This record gives sequence, structure tokens and C-alpha cells, in this order.
Amino acid sequence: MTDDSDSTFSEAQASVLIGTAEKMIGIWNRLSPEKRAALLARFGSEENALAALVTTQLVAPHNPE
Repeated sequence: MTDDSDSTFSEAQASVLIGTAEKMIGIWNRLSPEKRAALLARFGSEENALAALVTTQLVAPHNPE
């Protein structure tokens, strides 16, 4: 028997995951067809390309204006 406690998400974790997915979709939709093609060529799939974009944004230093 497996313990499901390790595979459940808290409300906060679920909210972060949903927010990240929404951010990924928004980023992808704003890209030009040329940029999408370049990312697909580099990362092999839309999911990998989006993950790279979001990761880049998450680790980039925040510069408040």
C-alpha cells in the first residue's frame, strides 16, 4: 500500500501551480510565431519551452521600476 500524503498538494501549492500554468499560457500566447518556432526547435516540445521560459523568469533578478 502506498502513502498518498507525499503526493497531495496544499492549497498554497496548488495555487502556485495553477498560477504558474496560467503564466506559461500567457507567455506562450504573446510570443510571435517565429519565437515559438525557435523555442520548439531548441527545447523539443511546447511544454519544455514553456518550462524554460517560466524558470528563466522565476530565477531572473527582479528589477522594480
